[in-house]
Amino acid sequence: MEIYCKEAYAGLFHIIDDGDFVDSLVTDMVAQGETVTEVDIANLRTMYKVDRPFMIQYTDWLGGIVTGDWGTSFYYNQSVLVKIGETLGATLMISLITLIITYLIAIPIAIYSAKHQYSIGDYAFTFIGFIGMAVPHFLLAILLMYLSYKWTGKPVMGLFPEGGITSWATFLDFLKRLIIPTIVISMSGTCGLIRSVRAQLLDEQEKPYILCTRAKGVSEKTITYKYEMRAVINPIVSGLGGMISGIFNGSTITAIVLMLPTQGPILLKALQSQDVYLSGGILLISATLVVIGTLISDLLLAVLDPRIKFLEESK
Repeated sequence: MEIYCKEAYAGLFHIIDDGDFVDSLVTDMVAQGETVTEVDIANLRTMYKVDRPFMIQYTDWLGGIVTGDWGTSFYYNQSVLVKIGETLGATLMISLITLIITYLIAIPIAIYSAKHQYSIGDYAFTFIGFIGMAVPHFLLAILLMYLSYKWTGKPVMGLFPEGGITSWATFLDFLKRLIIPTIVISMSGTCGLIRSVRAQLLDEQEKPYILCTRAKGVSEKTITYKYEMRAVINPIVSGLGGMISGIFNGSTITAIVLMLPTQGPILLKALQSQDVYLSGGILLISATLVVIGTLISDLLLAVLDPRIKFLEESK
């Protein structure tokens, strides 16, 4: 029986397929100095059920999704649903808070910038917007952590205090820990939304019906919130689905830097180890959020935009 050593491992690629968990596992085993035989590889592939054709594996996975069995994580040797459930609550909480903060900050700033075009405030917010979109999340997280340490004298790591939230003091500590993740994760989306809404408002306020309404003596506040924002609300709401998914998946590096208990680091580890069941489960949740967000945005558009109507096809 032939024994493969680290130097001869390149020859194993004719035995095992690229891109499965056994490939990564055997690579790690050989790198640690262990010996691996052809029989060992075959047994591992049988044990992890990766020796079957791809379509059969995919069909079995879909069947398990329908019945509630999302499989077992190869890397963590734990139920996928249990592993996802450990961090899903914190991930959804941070995503929801970030989404709310993004809209609460971006829309008022965009309205101010559009109504005070080329003012000092407009230039300042535009500059901040460029910086916010250009600076990487992880770099901003490190900078804010450093400033927090200089001001408070202690590092802010993780999301939940040691021992959990058991008192008012620990709850306040939890809120303090939310500040940096919320700022970092929402920065890019907020700056992008500011630029988008500002540009649409500037385009809208030069249209003839707005100029006519202004000439009739209608107050600027009424023009802004009753007429201009009604036209701008469509692209704002229609991007809700993509924004939800982006926030849900876009905080991986930030979560690693800040040691946040979210889905990002788990997904990264699952992809690195080619843990298809775990990574597939997390990506399925992300895709579901896109569908739900798109549905919510469509329903909101039907309510907010009177130009959108649901028409029944006459028989």
